[in-house]
Amino acid sequence: MKKIISLLLMVLVLLSGCGKCGEEDIVKDLGKKMDKTSAYKVDGTLEIVNNDEVYNYDVEVSYMKDNYYKVSLTNTANNHTQIILKNKDSVYVLTPALNKSFKFQSDWPYSNSQIYLLESIINDIKNDKDRQFTEVKNGYQFTTTVNYPNNKNLVKQKVELSKKLKVKSVKVYNKDSVISMTMKFNKIDYSPIFKKNYFELDTIMKSSVIDDDITIKTSSLDDTIYPLVVPTGTKLTNEEKVEKDKGERIIMTFDGEKPFLLVEETANIEDEFTIVPTYGEPYRLMDTLGVMTDNSLSWTSNGIEYYIVSDVLNQEELVEVAQSINVVQTMK
Repeated sequence: MKKIISLLLMVLVLLSGCGKCGEEDIVKDLGKKMDKTSAYKVDGTLEIVNNDEVYNYDVEVSYMKDNYYKVSLTNTANNHTQIILKNKDSVYVLTPALNKSFKFQSDWPYSNSQIYLLESIINDIKNDKDRQFTEVKNGYQFTTTVNYPNNKNLVKQKVELSKKLKVKSVKVYNKDSVISMTMKFNKIDYSPIFKKNYFELDTIMKSSVIDDDITIKTSSLDDTIYPLVVPTGTKLTNEEKVEKDKGERIIMTFDGEKPFLLVEETANIEDEFTIVPTYGEPYRLMDTLGVMTDNSLSWTSNGIEYYIVSDVLNQEELVEVAQSINVVQTMK
Protein backbone atom coordinates (compact mmCIF):
# COMPACT_ATOMS: atom_id res chain seq x y z
CA MET A 1 0.00 0.00 0.00
CA LYS A 2 2.85 2.41 0.88
CA LYS A 3 4.45 1.73 -2.50
CA ILE A 4 1.18 2.48 -4.29
CA ILE A 5 0.75 5.73 -2.36
CA SER A 6 4.33 6.74 -3.15
CA LEU A 7 3.80 6.06 -6.84
CA LEU A 8 0.60 8.10 -6.84
CA LEU A 9 2.38 10.99 -5.14
CA MET A 10 5.15 10.88 -7.75
CA VAL A 11 2.61 10.93 -10.56
CA LEU A 12 0.83 13.92 -8.98
CA VAL A 13 4.09 15.80 -8.62
CA LEU A 14 4.97 15.14 -12.27
CA LEU A 15 1.52 16.21 -13.44
CA SER A 16 1.61 19.38 -11.37
CA GLY A 17 4.86 20.38 -13.04
CA CYS A 18 3.72 19.66 -16.60
CA GLY A 19 1.72 22.88 -17.03
CA LYS A 20 4.60 25.16 -16.09
CA CYS A 21 7.09 23.06 -18.05
CA GLY A 22 4.81 23.26 -21.07
CA GLU A 23 4.59 27.02 -20.70
CA GLU A 24 8.36 27.46 -20.56
CA ASP A 25 8.84 25.16 -23.55
CA ILE A 26 6.31 27.14 -25.55
CA VAL A 27 7.98 30.45 -24.71
CA LYS A 28 11.39 29.05 -25.71
CA ASP A 29 9.97 27.64 -28.95
CA LEU A 30 8.37 31.00 -29.78
CA GLY A 31 11.69 32.75 -29.24
CA LYS A 32 13.61 30.22 -31.33
CA LYS A 33 11.06 30.43 -34.13
CA MET A 34 11.31 34.23 -34.20
CA ASP A 35 15.13 34.14 -34.09
CA LYS A 36 15.17 31.88 -37.15
CA THR A 37 12.67 34.02 -39.06
CA SER A 38 14.33 36.11 -41.75
CA ALA A 39 11.05 37.40 -43.19
CA TYR A 40 7.32 37.17 -42.74
CA LYS A 41 4.09 38.59 -44.11
CA VAL A 42 0.86 39.00 -42.17
CA ASP A 43 -2.70 39.70 -43.28
CA GLY A 44 -5.25 40.55 -40.62
CA THR A 45 -7.85 42.93 -39.24
CA LEU A 46 -7.59 45.51 -36.46
CA GLU A 47 -10.46 46.91 -34.43
CA ILE A 48 -9.98 49.98 -32.22
CA VAL A 49 -12.65 51.06 -29.73
CA ASN A 50 -12.82 54.57 -28.29
CA ASN A 51 -15.87 55.23 -26.13
CA ASP A 52 -18.78 54.49 -28.48
CA GLU A 53 -16.70 54.79 -31.65
CA VAL A 54 -15.33 51.69 -33.42
CA TYR A 55 -12.64 51.88 -36.10
CA ASN A 56 -11.81 48.90 -38.32
CA TYR A 57 -8.69 48.39 -40.41
CA ASP A 58 -7.40 45.85 -42.88
CA VAL A 59 -3.77 45.28 -41.93
CA GLU A 60 -0.87 44.01 -44.02
CA VAL A 61 2.53 43.63 -42.37
CA SER A 62 5.78 42.79 -44.17
CA TYR A 63 9.06 42.17 -42.37
CA MET A 64 12.57 41.36 -43.55
CA LYS A 65 15.67 40.94 -41.42
CA ASP A 66 17.96 43.94 -40.85
CA ASN A 67 15.04 46.05 -39.62
CA TYR A 68 12.86 46.37 -42.70
CA TYR A 69 9.15 46.86 -41.98
CA LYS A 70 6.12 47.88 -43.99
CA VAL A 71 2.76 48.16 -42.23
CA SER A 72 -0.25 49.06 -44.36
CA LEU A 73 -3.40 50.17 -42.52
CA THR A 74 -6.59 50.60 -44.55
CA ASN A 75 -9.63 52.12 -42.88
CA THR A 76 -12.54 49.90 -43.99
CA ALA A 77 -15.06 52.76 -43.61
CA ASN A 78 -13.52 54.87 -46.38
CA ASN A 79 -10.76 52.72 -47.92
CA HIS A 80 -8.19 55.31 -46.79
CA THR A 81 -4.69 53.80 -46.54
CA GLN A 82 -1.63 54.90 -44.60
CA ILE A 83 1.69 53.08 -44.45
CA ILE A 84 4.40 52.88 -41.79
CA LEU A 85 7.74 52.14 -43.42
CA LYS A 86 11.09 51.39 -41.81
CA ASN A 87 14.11 50.83 -44.05
CA LYS A 88 17.84 51.55 -44.02
CA ASP A 89 17.19 55.28 -44.41
CA SER A 90 14.62 56.12 -41.76
CA VAL A 91 11.06 55.64 -40.50
CA TYR A 92 8.21 57.09 -42.55
CA VAL A 93 4.45 57.51 -42.32
CA LEU A 94 3.07 57.66 -45.86
CA THR A 95 -0.30 59.12 -46.83
CA PRO A 96 -0.70 58.37 -50.56
CA ALA A 97 -4.03 60.23 -50.77
CA LEU A 98 -2.19 63.48 -49.98
CA ASN A 99 0.98 62.52 -51.89
CA LYS A 100 2.90 63.18 -48.68
CA SER A 101 5.11 61.39 -46.16
CA PHE A 102 6.49 62.25 -42.72
CA LYS A 103 10.10 61.25 -42.08
CA PHE A 104 11.12 60.37 -38.52
CA GLN A 105 14.40 59.90 -36.71
CA SER A 106 12.82 57.22 -34.56
CA ASP A 107 13.50 53.87 -32.95
CA TRP A 108 10.06 52.61 -34.01
CA PRO A 109 8.91 49.85 -33.59
CA TYR A 110 11.03 49.13 -30.52
CA SER A 111 9.85 51.95 -28.26
CA ASN A 112 6.57 50.29 -27.21
CA SER A 113 4.25 47.32 -27.74
CA GLN A 114 3.00 46.77 -31.30
CA ILE A 115 -0.22 44.82 -31.67
CA TYR A 116 0.43 43.77 -35.30
CA LEU A 117 4.16 42.88 -35.17
CA LEU A 118 4.97 39.26 -34.29
CA GLU A 119 8.33 39.94 -32.65
CA SER A 120 6.82 42.64 -30.41
CA ILE A 121 4.05 40.29 -29.27
CA ILE A 122 6.49 37.46 -28.57
CA ASN A 123 8.88 39.78 -26.72
CA ASP A 124 6.02 40.94 -24.49
CA ILE A 125 5.40 37.29 -23.63
CA LYS A 126 9.08 36.50 -23.04
CA ASN A 127 9.79 39.59 -20.94
CA ASP A 128 6.80 39.37 -18.60
CA LYS A 129 7.81 37.17 -15.66
CA ASP A 130 4.30 37.47 -14.21
CA ARG A 131 2.53 36.38 -17.39
CA GLN A 132 -0.42 34.02 -17.15
CA PHE A 133 -0.67 30.89 -19.28
CA THR A 134 -3.67 28.71 -20.02
CA GLU A 135 -4.57 26.01 -22.50
CA VAL A 136 -7.62 26.86 -24.57
CA LYS A 137 -9.54 25.07 -27.28
CA ASN A 138 -7.19 24.32 -30.19
CA GLY A 139 -4.29 26.22 -28.67
CA TYR A 140 -2.85 28.34 -25.87
CA GLN A 141 -3.35 31.76 -24.34
CA PHE A 142 -0.92 34.17 -22.68
CA THR A 143 -1.93 37.20 -20.66
CA THR A 144 0.84 39.80 -20.35
CA THR A 145 1.42 43.43 -19.50
CA VAL A 146 1.86 45.92 -22.36
CA ASN A 147 3.96 49.02 -22.87
CA TYR A 148 2.11 51.95 -24.44
CA PRO A 149 3.91 55.03 -22.97
CA ASN A 150 1.44 57.50 -24.52
CA ASN A 151 -1.62 55.64 -23.26
CA LYS A 152 -1.22 54.44 -19.67
CA ASN A 153 -4.83 53.28 -19.75
CA LEU A 154 -3.79 50.23 -21.79
CA VAL A 155 -2.49 47.71 -19.28
CA LYS A 156 -2.64 44.11 -20.55
CA GLN A 157 -3.15 41.88 -23.55
CA LYS A 158 -4.36 38.36 -24.23
CA VAL A 159 -2.46 36.53 -26.96
CA GLU A 160 -4.06 33.43 -28.45
CA LEU A 161 -1.84 30.87 -30.21
CA SER A 162 -2.62 27.80 -32.28
CA LYS A 163 -1.24 24.37 -31.37
CA LYS A 164 1.47 25.05 -33.97
CA LEU A 165 2.33 28.28 -32.11
CA LYS A 166 1.02 30.68 -34.75
CA VAL A 167 -0.43 33.89 -33.33
CA LYS A 168 -4.18 33.87 -33.92
CA SER A 169 -5.31 37.03 -32.14
CA VAL A 170 -4.25 39.75 -29.69
CA LYS A 171 -6.69 41.67 -27.48
CA VAL A 172 -5.50 44.74 -25.57
CA TYR A 173 -7.42 45.73 -22.42
CA ASN A 174 -7.70 48.99 -20.51
CA LYS A 175 -7.65 49.49 -16.73
CA ASP A 176 -11.38 48.65 -16.57
CA SER A 177 -10.72 45.28 -18.29
CA VAL A 178 -12.54 46.50 -21.40
CA ILE A 179 -11.11 45.54 -24.81
CA SER A 180 -9.63 48.60 -26.53
CA MET A 181 -7.96 46.90 -29.51
CA THR A 182 -8.32 43.54 -31.22
CA MET A 183 -5.94 42.24 -33.87
CA LYS A 184 -6.90 39.05 -35.73
CA PHE A 185 -4.19 37.32 -37.77
CA ASN A 186 -5.89 35.76 -40.78
CA LYS A 187 -2.73 34.61 -42.54
CA ILE A 188 0.96 34.39 -41.60
CA ASP A 189 3.55 33.54 -44.26
CA TYR A 190 7.05 32.80 -42.91
CA SER A 191 8.65 32.45 -46.34
CA PRO A 192 7.49 35.43 -48.44
CA ILE A 193 9.49 36.62 -51.42
CA PHE A 194 9.90 40.40 -51.69
CA LYS A 195 11.07 42.23 -54.78
CA LYS A 196 14.36 44.11 -54.56
CA ASN A 197 12.75 47.55 -54.14
CA TYR A 198 9.85 46.39 -51.97
CA PHE A 199 10.87 48.48 -48.93
CA GLU A 200 11.94 51.61 -50.83
CA LEU A 201 9.95 54.80 -50.31
CA ASP A 202 9.68 55.89 -53.95
CA THR A 203 8.63 52.42 -55.08
CA ILE A 204 5.83 52.30 -52.53
CA MET A 205 4.51 55.76 -53.39
CA LYS A 206 4.53 55.03 -57.14
CA SER A 207 2.70 51.75 -56.65
CA SER A 208 0.16 53.06 -54.12
CA VAL A 209 -3.24 53.55 -55.68
CA ILE A 210 -5.18 56.52 -54.39
CA ASP A 211 -8.57 54.85 -54.12
CA ASP A 212 -10.44 56.10 -51.07
CA ASP A 213 -13.74 57.80 -50.39
CA ILE A 214 -12.34 60.72 -48.38
CA THR A 215 -13.16 64.11 -49.86
CA ILE A 216 -10.04 66.25 -49.63
CA LYS A 217 -11.24 69.76 -48.80
CA THR A 218 -9.40 72.21 -51.00
CA SER A 219 -11.47 75.36 -50.57
CA SER A 220 -12.99 76.00 -47.15
CA LEU A 221 -13.76 74.60 -43.71
CA ASP A 222 -17.51 74.22 -43.33
CA ASP A 223 -17.51 74.42 -39.52
CA THR A 224 -15.06 74.83 -36.71
CA ILE A 225 -14.66 71.53 -34.84
CA TYR A 226 -14.23 72.12 -31.11
CA PRO A 227 -12.77 69.62 -28.62
CA LEU A 228 -15.30 68.10 -26.23
CA VAL A 229 -12.58 67.61 -23.62
CA VAL A 230 -10.66 70.62 -22.32
CA PRO A 231 -8.50 70.57 -19.14
CA THR A 232 -10.14 72.02 -16.03
CA GLY A 233 -9.50 75.72 -15.67
CA THR A 234 -8.86 76.15 -19.40
CA LYS A 235 -11.14 77.77 -21.97
CA LEU A 236 -11.23 79.06 -25.54
CA THR A 237 -10.19 82.73 -25.57
CA ASN A 238 -9.55 83.45 -29.23
CA GLU A 239 -10.45 82.03 -32.64
CA GLU A 240 -9.10 83.28 -35.94
CA LYS A 241 -9.75 82.12 -39.49
CA VAL A 242 -7.14 82.89 -42.15
CA GLU A 243 -6.94 82.17 -45.86
CA LYS A 244 -4.25 79.87 -47.27
CA ASP A 245 -3.09 79.65 -50.89
CA LYS A 246 -5.40 76.64 -51.09
CA GLY A 247 -8.10 76.56 -48.46
CA GLU A 248 -8.46 77.91 -44.95
CA ARG A 249 -6.87 77.66 -41.51
CA ILE A 250 -8.53 78.12 -38.12
CA ILE A 251 -6.33 78.97 -35.12
CA MET A 252 -7.84 78.49 -31.66
CA THR A 253 -6.14 79.69 -28.47
CA PHE A 254 -7.07 78.06 -25.17
CA ASP A 255 -5.86 79.88 -22.05
CA GLY A 256 -5.98 79.08 -18.35
CA GLU A 257 -4.32 76.54 -16.09
CA LYS A 258 -3.26 74.32 -18.99
CA PRO A 259 -3.11 76.47 -22.15
CA PHE A 260 -2.75 75.03 -25.63
CA LEU A 261 -3.07 75.99 -29.28
CA LEU A 262 -5.30 74.07 -31.70
CA VAL A 263 -5.01 74.54 -35.47
CA GLU A 264 -7.42 73.09 -38.05
CA GLU A 265 -6.89 73.54 -41.77
CA THR A 266 -7.94 72.10 -45.09
CA ALA A 267 -5.75 69.23 -46.23
CA ASN A 268 -4.39 69.61 -49.74
CA ILE A 269 -3.03 67.07 -52.18
CA GLU A 270 0.59 67.90 -52.92
CA ASP A 271 1.42 68.51 -56.60
CA GLU A 272 4.69 66.60 -56.15
CA PHE A 273 5.52 63.89 -53.65
CA THR A 274 6.55 65.71 -50.47
CA ILE A 275 8.64 64.42 -47.56
CA VAL A 276 8.19 66.33 -44.30
CA PRO A 277 11.11 65.84 -41.83
CA THR A 278 9.82 65.71 -38.27
CA TYR A 279 10.83 64.90 -34.73
CA GLY A 280 8.75 62.54 -32.64
CA GLU A 281 7.10 59.16 -33.17
CA PRO A 282 4.34 57.75 -35.38
CA TYR A 283 1.15 57.63 -33.32
CA ARG A 284 -2.04 55.70 -34.09
CA LEU A 285 -5.01 57.93 -33.25
CA MET A 286 -8.23 56.00 -33.86
CA ASP A 287 -8.97 56.54 -37.56
CA THR A 288 -5.53 57.74 -38.64
CA LEU A 289 -1.78 57.81 -38.04
CA GLY A 290 -0.33 61.01 -36.65
CA VAL A 291 2.89 62.53 -35.36
CA MET A 292 3.57 62.68 -31.61
CA THR A 293 6.32 64.83 -30.03
CA ASP A 294 6.93 65.76 -26.40
CA ASN A 295 4.61 68.75 -26.61
CA SER A 296 2.56 68.38 -29.80
CA LEU A 297 0.29 66.05 -31.75
CA SER A 298 -0.67 66.38 -35.42
CA TRP A 299 -2.85 64.24 -37.67
CA THR A 300 -5.17 64.29 -40.68
CA SER A 301 -8.76 63.04 -40.55
CA ASN A 302 -11.64 63.39 -43.01
CA GLY A 303 -9.79 65.90 -45.15
CA ILE A 304 -8.79 68.17 -42.25
CA GLU A 305 -5.30 68.59 -40.79
CA TYR A 306 -5.11 69.09 -37.02
CA TYR A 307 -2.26 70.34 -34.86
CA ILE A 308 -2.21 70.68 -31.04
CA VAL A 309 0.76 72.18 -29.22
CA SER A 310 1.29 73.05 -25.56
CA ASP A 311 4.15 73.73 -23.17
CA VAL A 312 2.02 72.42 -20.32
CA LEU A 313 -0.04 69.43 -21.52
CA ASN A 314 1.66 66.04 -21.36
CA GLN A 315 1.28 63.47 -24.13
CA GLU A 316 -1.67 61.69 -22.52
CA GLU A 317 -3.52 65.00 -22.17
CA LEU A 318 -2.76 65.89 -25.80
CA VAL A 319 -4.25 62.55 -26.86
CA GLU A 320 -7.31 63.07 -24.67
CA VAL A 321 -8.06 66.43 -26.30
CA ALA A 322 -7.39 65.01 -29.79
CA GLN A 323 -9.68 62.04 -29.28
CA SER A 324 -12.50 64.32 -28.19
CA ILE A 325 -12.15 66.23 -31.47
CA ASN A 326 -12.45 63.04 -33.50
CA VAL A 327 -15.52 61.82 -31.65
CA VAL A 328 -18.03 64.26 -33.13
CA GLN A 329 -18.14 67.52 -35.01
CA THR A 330 -19.84 70.11 -32.84
CA MET A 331 -20.48 73.83 -32.88
CA LYS A 332 -19.27 76.04 -30.04
